[in-house]
Amino acid sequence: MEHLESVRKWYPKALTSIDTVNRLLDTIEKYIGLKPNQLMHADSMCCDDVNAIQYPPRAYEMLGPFHLGGLDGFPFAGITGMNAFAHHVPEDGAVIIFYAPHIGITKDGTIGEISRIGQSGNSACCGAAKGALGKLSAGQIIEGNITSLDFQMNTIEQIFLHQKGRILTAENQIFEATEVMYEAIDERIEVLVKEANYPCKYVILVGAIFINGDKDMGSFCQYKKFDYINLETQQRKSLMTEYYS
Repeated sequence: MEHLESVRKWYPKALTSIDTVNRLLDTIEKYIGLKPNQLMHADSMCCDDVNAIQYPPRAYEMLGPFHLGGLDGFPFAGITGMNAFAHHVPEDGAVIIFYAPHIGITKDGTIGEISRIGQSGNSACCGAAKGALGKLSAGQIIEGNITSLDFQMNTIEQIFLHQKGRILTAENQIFEATEVMYEAIDERIEVLVKEANYPCKYVILVGAIFINGDKDMGSFCQYKKFDYINLETQQRKSLMTEYYS
C-alpha cells in the first residue's frame, strides 16, 4: 500500500486509519457480538483540524464521537466529560474509548511534520508537542507552572518535564515525546474509567498512536492497547492478537 512503508519505518504495525476502523468494528462484532450502532464512541485526540479532516468515515457508524481530548489528545474533559458521555450509551451496548496522541510523517519518512492542504511548506504535527519539546530543550519549562490562560499547553509541558532525561537523550526526540504523551494519556484514561459509572455491560479501551500523513497520503494508526472490560464480572481481556490476525 502506497506510503505505508514510510510510516512503518517508525511504526512497524501501522495500518491505514480506514483499515484500522474496519478491523476494530469487525473484531468487536466477532468477539463481543456488538454492532457499530450499539457502541457509544468517545475519542481523546488532539483538536488539530487535520484529525477532523482525516477522520475515518466508518467511525461515524458508531454513536458519537464525544470528544474528551484537547491538545495532543490528553483527556482534558476529565471526570465530568467521562461521566457525561457514559450516560449516553445504549443499555445493551458498550462504551468505546479511543485515545491517541498524534504525530506527522511525510512521504519521505520525516517524522514530526506534514504538508497540509493549501500550504507549500511543511508544518509541525503535533504542533503542541513540538512546541513543548522546544521549551524543554531550551530549559524554559518551570516545574509546576500551569496557568489558566494556557492550561492545556502547560499540562503537556509538565508531562514532558517529568520525563526530561528520557526525551532529550532519545535517538529521536519527537518520537519519544509522543511515546511519553501516550503513556500519560493511557494512565489518565484508566483513572477516569475507574471513576465513571457506565449503565452498560462493556467498556472497550483502544489506545494508539494516530499518524497524520501529507495532504494526499491520508492517515494511519498503530494500536498499543485493545482491551474490553466486562462491567458485571470486572474481567478484562485483550483483543490485540485477534485484531492483528
